[in-house]
Amino acid sequence: MALWFPFLPADRLRIQEGTTGAPPDAPLVLVAKVRGALRLQAVSAQAQALGIAAGLTLADARAMHPDLLVADMDEAADRHWLQRLAEHCIGWSPRVATMPADGIVVDIAGSEHLFGGEAGLVVQAEDAFTAIGMNLRVALASTAQGALALARHAPLPISDERQALRALPVLALELDGDATLALRRAGLKTVGDVATRPAASIAARFGMDAVTALRRVMGDEHAPIDPLAQPEPLHFERRFAEPVALQASIAACFLDLLREAARAMQERDLGGRRFVLTLFRSDGARHRLAIETGLPTRDPAPVLRLFDERIAALSDPLDPGFGYDRITLFLPVTEPLSASQPALDGSEKDAAALADLIDRLSTRLGPASLCQLVPQDSHIPEQMQLALPAIHDRKPVRWPAPTEGEPPLRPLFLFDPPQPVEVIAEVPDGPPHRFRWKRKLLEVRLYEGPERIASQWWRRKGGEAPGKGGLTRDYYRVEDARGRRYWIFRHGLYEEKPDPNWYVHGLFA
Repeated sequence: MALWFPFLPADRLRIQEGTTGAPPDAPLVLVAKVRGALRLQAVSAQAQALGIAAGLTLADARAMHPDLLVADMDEAADRHWLQRLAEHCIGWSPRVATMPADGIVVDIAGSEHLFGGEAGLVVQAEDAFTAIGMNLRVALASTAQGALALARHAPLPISDERQALRALPVLALELDGDATLALRRAGLKTVGDVATRPAASIAARFGMDAVTALRRVMGDEHAPIDPLAQPEPLHFERRFAEPVALQASIAACFLDLLREAARAMQERDLGGRRFVLTLFRSDGARHRLAIETGLPTRDPAPVLRLFDERIAALSDPLDPGFGYDRITLFLPVTEPLSASQPALDGSEKDAAALADLIDRLSTRLGPASLCQLVPQDSHIPEQMQLALPAIHDRKPVRWPAPTEGEPPLRPLFLFDPPQPVEVIAEVPDGPPHRFRWKRKLLEVRLYEGPERIASQWWRRKGGEAPGKGGLTRDYYRVEDARGRRYWIFRHGLYEEKPDPNWYVHGLFA
């Protein structure tokens, strides 16, 4: 299976960096200086549709379309992006190779049945890469060169592989420019035209490379591919001639496994985030223990401490029985961990101590018992933060900073769900004059608002419960006669609902 990304540089730039507020369908070109002039090295699908092609000078392209988006060509970033795309394909087959500068070949022999056959695998590939914004063409053939030639030059879908290969232009042989031009001048415009000539005459006139390329494209010769090197899994084990049952012997073996894992991770500049220890008892029983860390680490001491916490928290203590004859350590989750320079103020020690405390409490009490609030990009108040397990460390996101000298726009405490109240207002769309909450009638002395928050119209279902329907909210910050401050909103405008409800959503400090 071959995957060809015809607009890889442009697609990569849009996905990684965006286009600084430009519409998504704006034509994009990537340029590099060639002999003192800026020439187009790659274009987007929108630019190609306008007749703009690689090879033009930037001045000529702008004369055709003045509103072009222009960016510098970055071949190193494109190679890295193609490598990342190829790594995703390893889920379909262990033999995946990149074909610079914009192709990937996957040897699917023996694995296609796991994905619904060849047709099902093609659909999965198209869905996976289209979902992230990549334009691609997928083709199948008996050889890697044939599949890639079909993906680049043949109209899809293909019903007859052999016939489609013969109809390809000679450009699909990927010979040098002089050989391709010589073939065309000789009247050999398609691969089928070249295949009808004797191999000896083709070799004598156009070189042996033309014969080799023809045989590989037509499937008569298989060329080896250079698959991506996959790192060996971090899996370590110890076997014993005689089962061991002493706690000290088991702990010493485990420490030895952790040290071996630390050496292997140091060679790869990795740190472990999840460690799985499995003890195989001589009677066939297994004891499996797993821990997670908030930050990647390869220090055996804190990992051993966490396993001690994990064992102490077990409701059913480990029973070695007649002893363990095998112990394994597996690291399913690792992250890059390089050497770092300590800060002069020692702040990294505080961060490490906090991470160690989170790891120990999460191991002892369970990951869901210790949570942290993470900001979310949403204009709905109750959806602007999520409580996630603290051990599942995420990249820090800066919370919105309040305006200096201004009162807080959001309360310190939010009710989930908002609590209903009975409100009396002087005018229908006006602020609350008094409200009854928890059987107490409260007079509003001061108010500020409204702050109007529209509903998520794209998820509207017509309900009326707060946060569930498609009604607009008008929020007010109010203060009662005793100085207590509330965050109150009217759920729905009178034009949306004849009798909108009111709710208390939070309390200010």
